[in-house]
Amino acid sequence: MLEVEVVGVRIELPSNQPLVLLKEKDGERHIPIWIGAPEASAIAFAQQGITPPRPMTHDLLVDVVRELGRTVTEVRLVEVRDTVFYAELVFDGGNTVSSRASDALAVALRVPCPIYCAEEVMEDAGVKIAEPAEDEDAAGGEEENEEKQLRQFREFLADVEPEDFEK
Repeated sequence: MLEVEVVGVRIELPSNQPLVLLKEKDGERHIPIWIGAPEASAIAFAQQGITPPRPMTHDLLVDVVRELGRTVTEVRLVEVRDTVFYAELVFDGGNTVSSRASDALAVALRVPCPIYCAEEVMEDAGVKIAEPAEDEDAAGGEEENEEKQLRQFREFLADVEPEDFEK
């Protein structure tokens, strides 16, 4: 298993469909996962530290697990089949529960806990987004490089479709 982190939620144009972007912690590959609008909001809220006045579904789930005296220790992306990502919530004691990837990510950000990705999933769905050359890193500021990476990612999104990740 490879550890990944949530880069953020973006809207893919022109379809206006949200996706969450993951990046392997010790590598260059990214995984775009198309998700629903409610899950995109839940992930974005957690990333931004926004606490709604009343618990959202993912907040409720985390609260229930905690009140039952259990802990979600990690989230795993275990499979991608026909552009559908399958995940698991892993609890203390080793029990697992199958989950949609978007829900598992929303929970992981709230707990918080590490997110892992099976090597096969990364092989099937991972893409490399061009990184600036090292001499460009030294010449430009960090903010400039982040803007360049964001621009490159947007260019990538302009040409990619969910079907591109089918076997």
